[in-house]
Amino acid sequence: VLPFPSQVVYNRVGKCGSRTVVLLLRILSEKHGFNLVTSDIHNKTRLTKNEQMELIKNISTAEQPYLFTRHVHFLNFSRFGGDQPVYINIIRDPVSRFLSNYFFRRFGDWRGEQNHMIRTPNMRQEERYLDINVCILENYPECSNPRLFYIIPYFCGQHPRCREPGEWALERAKLNVNENFLLVGILEELEDVLLLLERFLPHYFKDVLNIYKNPEHRKLGNLTVTVKKTVPSPEAIQILYQRMRYEYEFYYYVKEQFHLLKRKFGLKSHIRKPSPRPEFFIPSPLETEEPINDEEEDDEKWLEDIYKR
Repeated sequence: VLPFPSQVVYNRVGKCGSRTVVLLLRILSEKHGFNLVTSDIHNKTRLTKNEQMELIKNISTAEQPYLFTRHVHFLNFSRFGGDQPVYINIIRDPVSRFLSNYFFRRFGDWRGEQNHMIRTPNMRQEERYLDINVCILENYPECSNPRLFYIIPYFCGQHPRCREPGEWALERAKLNVNENFLLVGILEELEDVLLLLERFLPHYFKDVLNIYKNPEHRKLGNLTVTVKKTVPSPEAIQILYQRMRYEYEFYYYVKEQFHLLKRKFGLKSHIRKPSPRPEFFIPSPLETEEPINDEEEDDEKWLEDIYKR
């Protein structure tokens, strides 16, 4: 019996640094001897009941310890009689994620411009070069709901209502974060995410920060940066904020939880200039300054409780 979970699932959210993390996992799996199980399916996040059962069966029979990664909305293993694995994930500012995806679909990244042609071979030239402001201000489908409701379903799950922008999906996503995810990090603070993963899951992530900071790895990681990104007008960004209000409420909730976790383990957050956002959102996210001295709960006990969920 391993002292830490032998089943970990990283149901990675698109354009939230997951390709960088997967590059690290490939190195770490060879270094630490765990089974990295990846999927060639990148565009099917919503599954039928039978597809869920089949995928859970395939994952559960993988050689342990394993870390499974795929772009897929949260799967409830226990619903189908399986052991619920430990979940991890990373999200980022919703507008930043959307813009990264918008230009990546059109122009790829520094690994080669041919990549985006493979991903979107049927995209017409006028669509490929569609100005981002026109897309947003003239309410094109790609720049309006429900397509902008993207991050929350990864945590809400496979229920049809998880794809409907609203309070129900938002609250269910928050509940799953609390009950089923060991860690949901923020891409803007990736080094701290990696530090905590190394602390919580050393069998998988020991030395991850050293590898990440290695110049050779940084050079490789830079190739995954999306090219030809432009910034929309302030008016267009304000409209995006309005359309993504549930995404932002979830993002700031996760960010606050992440900062509380950092404080618990003595990590300071560097205050950055906050991105502009309308006042109708929730109050400013919690900024972490000093570590908390919490003597009432032992750190390792806290981890054990998480693993038992």
